[in-house]
Amino acid sequence: MIRILIADDEPLLRAGISTILSAAEDITVVAEAGSGAEAIDLAVRERPDVVLLDLRMPGMGGLAAIPRLREVAPGARVIVLTTFDEDYNIATALEAGASGFLLKRSAAEELLRGIRTVHNGDTYLSPSVTGRVVGMITTTDRARREKAKQLIARLTPREQDVLWLLGEGLSNADIGARLRMREASIKTYVSRLLGKLGCANRVQAALLVRDAGPAQRPGNRA
Repeated sequence: MIRILIADDEPLLRAGISTILSAAEDITVVAEAGSGAEAIDLAVRERPDVVLLDLRMPGMGGLAAIPRLREVAPGARVIVLTTFDEDYNIATALEAGASGFLLKRSAAEELLRGIRTVHNGDTYLSPSVTGRVVGMITTTDRARREKAKQLIARLTPREQDVLWLLGEGLSNADIGARLRMREASIKTYVSRLLGKLGCANRVQAALLVRDAGPAQRPGNRA
């Protein structure tokens, strides 16, 4: 059973999401919060698997809450809920450790798919805005680029193969198919390379790939 904490300052929205999730046999809502601070307190007590977190809340907003949630409930994965047109801090949220984001106007099916995907260890970015998110994550900072390259250089060639494909947004199953490897093996590689890179999740690793710039693609090394 996937345990969910919903954090949003709009009671009607929380109620609507809770109703949708309660209809799923593999999901249960364990708590609801109206602010980032309340979400942190409830995460400590309830130990949710996934936190649905609004970025814009009174007092402590979602953006400030993400790193604290990572500290107090490291096993919980965070999905940002956003209207997107207003929330230009999405790249910062992803870098802080969010495992994905969904638009508040997303269909129920997409909400459930996003939760299950993130719970399984993959990243979920709402398909309708993925391109815009990628465009926001660009960097021209030379020091940051060099640091990313140095970190990636620590990986084995096969770990780098997995990382490049992870950076394209592929799931473990898709990476395995591309590299002709078992999905379980890919999961092991992802876990190992995240540790080597010091990344909290797949999104942070993907951002690191973006920072490093163009790279040699899998299967094309000299």
